[in-house]
Amino acid sequence: MAVQVAVCGPSRCGERELTLAYEVGRLIAQRGAVVVCGGHGGVMGAVAAGARSCAGLVVGVLPGADRSGAGQDLSVAVATGLGQARNNVIVNSADAVVVVGGSWGTLSELALAMRRGGVPVVRLGDGWRIVDADGREPPGVLSARTPAEALDLTGLWD
Repeated sequence: MAVQVAVCGPSRCGERELTLAYEVGRLIAQRGAVVVCGGHGGVMGAVAAGARSCAGLVVGVLPGADRSGAGQDLSVAVATGLGQARNNVIVNSADAVVVVGGSWGTLSELALAMRRGGVPVVRLGDGWRIVDADGREPPGVLSARTPAEALDLTGLWD
């Protein structure tokens, strides 16, 4: 079975996040893995476009009960009818989770991935930075500056 990498991020984001997401999608496809994402625009649309530019497979896990609004670069659109609870499906379907940018939905995906345990979680670029009461980052979330570094940190291709 192919490696599956969830790429999570907001539907509304800046050019930097779009560029990072596109490149990480392209690299995932080049490495022969499947992209799993939320299936809409923004980071989700950019990662899908990047993967499809290299003939990659992209699975979009949609919040609605039908495929309306699904991104044009998806290979497969899964209509869940779960709303934001679909975030749990996304992170549980992945061998690693890469988070690009930040929104409330992205924060929930990050938290769900960390609670799941057993899979690498990588924050790519700027975005949510979680700190404890003493201002320290809790262990577990890895940080990467580039898409290639993000994928290398997952350890999936060692």
